[in-house]
Amino acid sequence: MTRLQQSRTSRLTRPSLAVAAAIAVTAGVVAAAPDAQTAEPTPKLSLIAASTSVTLDSWKEEPGVYLDLGTYLTSENGALELKVTRKSYKDPVVAAQILRDGKKTRTKALPAGLVNDFTGLPDFTRITLTDAAGAKVLETTEAFCPNNASGRVRPDAPANSKYPESCPTNPFTLGSVWGVENGWASNTYAGYYTKPVQLAAGTYTAEIGVTEKYRKLFGIADKPQTVKVVVRERSWEDSAGSAARGAAKSTASGHDAHAQHGGHAQHDAHAQHNAHARHGAAADAPAPGAATSGAGPSFNAGHGPYPSAPPALPWALKRKSLGRQAVTAAEPGDGPGQTDGSRQAPGALPNAKRPTGKASVPDVPKPDLRSLPAYGITVSDGYEEVPGRDYLAFSANVWNAGPAKLVVDGFRSPGKEVMDAYQYFYDADGKQVGYTPTGGMEWDPRPGHEHWHFLDFASYRLLSADQKETVRSGKEAFCLANTDAVDYTVKNASWHPGNTDLSTACGSENSISVREVLDVGSGDTYTQDLPGQSFDITDLPNGTYYIQVLANPENRLKETDHGNNSALREVILGGEKGARTVTVPPHHLVDAN
Repeated sequence: MTRLQQSRTSRLTRPSLAVAAAIAVTAGVVAAAPDAQTAEPTPKLSLIAASTSVTLDSWKEEPGVYLDLGTYLTSENGALELKVTRKSYKDPVVAAQILRDGKKTRTKALPAGLVNDFTGLPDFTRITLTDAAGAKVLETTEAFCPNNASGRVRPDAPANSKYPESCPTNPFTLGSVWGVENGWASNTYAGYYTKPVQLAAGTYTAEIGVTEKYRKLFGIADKPQTVKVVVRERSWEDSAGSAARGAAKSTASGHDAHAQHGGHAQHDAHAQHNAHARHGAAADAPAPGAATSGAGPSFNAGHGPYPSAPPALPWALKRKSLGRQAVTAAEPGDGPGQTDGSRQAPGALPNAKRPTGKASVPDVPKPDLRSLPAYGITVSDGYEEVPGRDYLAFSANVWNAGPAKLVVDGFRSPGKEVMDAYQYFYDADGKQVGYTPTGGMEWDPRPGHEHWHFLDFASYRLLSADQKETVRSGKEAFCLANTDAVDYTVKNASWHPGNTDLSTACGSENSISVREVLDVGSGDTYTQDLPGQSFDITDLPNGTYYIQVLANPENRLKETDHGNNSALREVILGGEKGARTVTVPPHHLVDAN
C-alpha cells in the first residue's frame, strides 16, 4: 500500500533529542541552575527570545508568512512534565502536571477543559505585530507543544531529554507525555500547523508573551519578548529559491519517492492545508526556506496520510561557542549538540542468522496489537487504472499496547521470493528466550513501495449495517514502522522508538534479512487509497456501513490478547455513481473523519 502524504497537516514532528555536546549560552540569557538546597519545589519556566531580530520569507507562489519568531520556553529547577490521557473515546482528554522531587512524585491535575486533544497547550502564546508606523496589523495566539524542537540552554543540563519528540495528532491517540527537560528550551513556534499570515514585505515589531492563564498556572513571569521582524518577498524561480524548493519537494514527495513519509494524523481544523497525493504523485511541497527555519527533513516521518512538518532549528545552534572553538549552525541532522529533529531513527538490525533449535513460545511479556478506528475517510475515483469506478479510501492504524515490543525477522533463502519470518520473545532483561515461525515477508517491486512486506499483519473489511462482510481490501501485507505515537502512558512505552522510516526499516531488494519492529506505545498508519486496497463502492446501495480494521487476522503473531484486534468506524454512503458521497458520524467524542 502506498502510504500517502497530505502537506503540512500534521503537528510538528519534534526534534531528535540525541545531544552529544554542551551548548554554551550567552551570559544573562538563561540563569544558572539554583543550588539544589534552595531549589523551588516546582520548575521555573521562562520565555526567552533567541535573537532581537528575524527575517521571514513570503513566497510569491504560496503567499503567507509563518511566524517562526525564535521564542523558547525554558525550564529550570526541574523539568516541566505533563501527562495527557483519556480513558476511552467516550471520555474527555485530561492533563496533569507531574512534579518530581528526588524519589517523590506528586500529580497536579490541570483545569478541566484546558486541553481537548494531544497536539499541545492551546492559546499558549499571544503574538502582536505592529508595522513601522506603530499600527497593529496582527494579534493572534498559538498552541505550544512542550516536545517541540529543543536544545540545552546550559552546559550542565542533561545530555539527552527523556521526553518524546512530538505531540501526537492522530485523532484516536489515547495518551501522551509532554515535557521540557531541566536546563532545556523548547521552541514555541507552532510551524505549519497554524495558518500563515498575510504580511507585505517590510519591517515589523513582534511582541510575544505567554497568555495569562498559563502564567498563573505555571508561575511564569509576565515578561513578553520583543523581536524585530523583516519580511522579504521571494520566488521559487530565484536561484536560491529553486534550490530550497528542491529540498522541500524531496521532503514532501511522499512514500512513492521514498522521501520523508507522513507521520501523524491531524484534525479537521487543519484541513485547509490538506493536499492529498494521488497514486504516487508528490504532495504539495512545503514553502521552502533557509536551513535555520527548519524547512527541511524531519524526524519520525512515517507512512500515514499526513507528512511531518519541519521543526525549527534550536536557537542555541545558530551560533554558539565551546571554549575557543567557534561553532556555527550545521546542516539539518544529528550531530554534536544538534537537536533540530531532522534525523530518521535507524532501522533495527536483524539477527546475524535465522534461529536454530526448537521453536517455543515462553511465558514472557508479549505485544498486544490493537486497531484504531479508521479515519481520513474520503470517496475517490479509480484514477487512470480503473476509470469510472468509485472507491472509499481511508487510513488505518494498528498499534502495540505492550508490554513487549513486536520483533519480526525475515530471512531469505537463495532463489526464494518470500523470506521466512520469525517472531522473537524476550525476558525482563531483554534477553531473547524464544522464537516462533510466523509466516513470511515478500518484496514489493512496485514504484513507491520497493521494500519487504510482512504478510497477514492486518486486514480491512467494509461491513453492511448488520455487520456482515460486503467488501474486503486486498491489502494485508505491510512494512512495519513506528509512524504514530498512540499511547505513551502504557507500561514499557518507548518514547524514542526506532524503525520510524521505511527506507531504513524495511530493507532493499538485495537484502538477505530484515527486521521489522513495532515498539510499545506506537502504531503504524497506512492509507488505503488505491484500487484493490480501498473499497470499491461503485455498485453498493446507499446506506450505513462499517469499516473494520482487523489486526493479526490469521493469529500468526503471538500476543497478549487477541480479543481487542478489531475496530469499527461507521460511515454513511450517499450520492450516485460517479458522484458518491460519504458522511462520517463522530466516534463517541472523536469528531474527525
